[in-house]
Amino acid sequence: MPSHAVSDDASPRARMLRRRRRTLRIVGAVAAVVVLSGAATAYGVYRHLDSNITSADISSQLGTDRPAVVAKDAENILVLGSDSRAGTGTEYGADLTTAQSDTMMLVHLSADRKWAAAVSIPRDSWTSIPSCTGSDGTTTGPTKGKINEAFTLGSLHGGAASGAACSIKTLEAATGVHIDHFVVVNFEGFKDMTTALGGVPICTTQPVVDPKANLDLPAGQHKLEGEQALAFVRERHAIGDGSDLGRINRQQQFLASMARTAQSELTDPTAMYGFLDAATKSITTDSGLGSLTSLASLAESVKSLPPSQLQFFTVPNFPRGEVVKSDTANVLWSQPAAGNLFKDLADDVDPTSAASSSAASQPSASPTPSASPSHSSSKGSGHHPTTTPSPSASTPSAPLTPSLTGSDDACTVT
Repeated sequence: MPSHAVSDDASPRARMLRRRRRTLRIVGAVAAVVVLSGAATAYGVYRHLDSNITSADISSQLGTDRPAVVAKDAENILVLGSDSRAGTGTEYGADLTTAQSDTMMLVHLSADRKWAAAVSIPRDSWTSIPSCTGSDGTTTGPTKGKINEAFTLGSLHGGAASGAACSIKTLEAATGVHIDHFVVVNFEGFKDMTTALGGVPICTTQPVVDPKANLDLPAGQHKLEGEQALAFVRERHAIGDGSDLGRINRQQQFLASMARTAQSELTDPTAMYGFLDAATKSITTDSGLGSLTSLASLAESVKSLPPSQLQFFTVPNFPRGEVVKSDTANVLWSQPAAGNLFKDLADDVDPTSAASSSAASQPSASPTPSASPSHSSSKGSGHHPTTTPSPSASTPSAPLTPSLTGSDDACTVT
């Protein structure tokens, strides 16, 4: 009988060496920033960046009553831009003592890493916010309100991580999508990251003038960093109709350009170190992403993703005033379009493909207006929540078209 030797690849020593090589590749990329002075310097750089990251285990706050994981190797990451004024003095207002999720985006990375979808959640989405427990043990009661209030309720009882936990519970209940990770970015960190990149190119199709935000941009191409970059993505009043939906479009444009810039600029070791230093200091993550090695592994998994396959969407919505006449500020999600989009993400189906739920959906009976969503039981079952269709919704008969992709950079001035 032939002997069956144990493969070197399967030995503990081989596995250890492979882990060490992965870590050394990460360290080596940032160690070139300094004068080469041996392994101690490289290790010091790694330790510095790794120690910058703030992370928390929120699994107990999320509990077990959650949507099922349908696509094992896909990743759903909730990205939250916090408007916390902590550490900014009176620069962004002196009377704002709570933190809201100024930006909420659900990022889906496909299991094969051949496409990704970034779905912007309008912060004025009217929804049900479930009971949440903060890291200090305080439990809040269920309520209804704007979806960004979930972050406020959670962060009051445990900071950014608890805010993310309550946001995840709210979004999972509303969408049926299991969220694997979260990343919270604050004002100062966003500014520092854009500065480390040497600015991010953006296009303004019309002049943007807002003295309060210190913005005075003629129509055309610009390169924004620091305070100007933050003002641009937060601007509401000097562009468009002043709504959050208009701001979402600009945020998507900026983030797509930022991703392109990072991909091109971070081949320079100095730029790489500056960006990583700013990024790691400014984020709060779950424990699963709470190390430089974990973040680098995630980045490595998507490095070959074509920019054209980074697709941006906004949850289909309509004014809540169509149902509740007195509400002129909030939106409800259009059904079945919103439900189909989230079902695609849960099932790891490209929303732009012929296999998407939108493309497969059939005409249905005339929708009935409803002032608030009515969810079916979906947690832990792999089923997806349904809501009463909006009075303005129509059943899609084709795959969704993204609002833009990571490769869109044309500038057409009107």
